[in-house]
Amino acid sequence: MTLYRDTGVVLRVQKLGEADRIITLITRRHGKLRAVAKGIRRTSSRFGARLEPFCHVDVQCYTGRTLDVITQVETIDAFAPRLVDDYQRYTAGCAVLETAERLSAEEGEPVMRLYMLVAGCLRALSAGERDPSLLLDAFLMRAMAFAGWAPAVFECAKCGTPGPHQSFSVPAGGAVCPVCRPPGSASPSKDTFVLMDALMHGVWDTADQSTPSARREASGLVAAHLQWHLERQLRSLPLVERK
Repeated sequence: MTLYRDTGVVLRVQKLGEADRIITLITRRHGKLRAVAKGIRRTSSRFGARLEPFCHVDVQCYTGRTLDVITQVETIDAFAPRLVDDYQRYTAGCAVLETAERLSAEEGEPVMRLYMLVAGCLRALSAGERDPSLLLDAFLMRAMAFAGWAPAVFECAKCGTPGPHQSFSVPAGGAVCPVCRPPGSASPSKDTFVLMDALMHGVWDTADQSTPSARREASGLVAAHLQWHLERQLRSLPLVERK
C-alpha cells in the first residue's frame, strides 16, 4: 500500500454505493485526482463536511486498484460557507470548478498553475471584495492562457498586426484587423478590449472602473471563446448572475 499526501480543491462529489462518495479534486502535485471517501455519507463519518465542493484541503490517500482511497483530510480553507449564501458568488464559483475539471482532463498530470488559479479565485470570491463576474472572467482568461487558448486582444490573431482593432472572431482566435476579419465577427467597443486585457493581467484598478456594458460584452466574448475551444457548453455559465 502506497501512501501519499497532497493539497487540493474539491471540484465535484458523486455517490458510490450506499455510504461512499467519489471525490474529484484538482491538486498541487497530482493534477486531477479521483478518490473514494469511504463511509462519508454516514452521520458518524470523520470526514464530515470537509470533502464538499469548494473545500480547500490537505488529503492523505493510498493507492487503490482502480481508485485511490482517502484516509485523512485536514481543512486549509473552507470557502463553501461564504459562497453558498450569495447566489452571484456561488454560481461564479460553480463555473470556476466546472472549468477547472474540463481543463484538467488527464488524471495524474500536474497542473500546478491551474490549481493555483482555482484556489486564488475561490479565495477572492469568498472575500466578497470584488465583483464576482470580474473575478470569474479573469479566471477564465487566465485558465485559457494556461491551456494555450488565450484570445488575442491588442494584436490581430491571424497576422499579428498591432492594434487596437475593432473586430473579434472566436474561430480566428480573438481580435482581428480589417484585412483578416472573417464574416460574422463581433464589433466590441474599445473599452471591452481594455477590460479583457486588464482581466488577463490583473490590472484591477482598470477592471473595477469598467462600465457595465463593457463587462457584459467582455463576459460574452470570454464565454464564447472558452466554449468554442472546449467544444461543449458549460452547464454552470448560463446560471451566473451578471450585473
